[in-house]
Amino acid sequence: MTWFARDDYGTPIPALEPSTVQTVSIGAASTATSSAVGSTTRIVRVVADVACYIQVASSPTASTSTTYLPANVIEYLRVKEGTDKVAVMHDANTGTLNVTEMV
Repeated sequence: MTWFARDDYGTPIPALEPSTVQTVSIGAASTATSSAVGSTTRIVRVVADVACYIQVASSPTASTSTTYLPANVIEYLRVKEGTDKVAVMHDANTGTLNVTEMV
């Protein structure tokens, strides 16, 4: 069994290194990251400054029926190496989504 260090709130601290970061403007229409994740990336960290909807796929389109991401909540998502992108659209307000590849 592997034990991870924990922060002051008891939350495990990720044992992954941040790598490439892509920033996507969040608006009324679905917008995807400009390029797919790297060929060795299996996990991405996403966080947005506004509530939004996201989708991960090789040709993603975010909509109100895809995954809801509350504002300022960090999520770690599994992606397919070298092929997946992250798409986003707003819930009500414009903002920014940061997608960080974790290696």
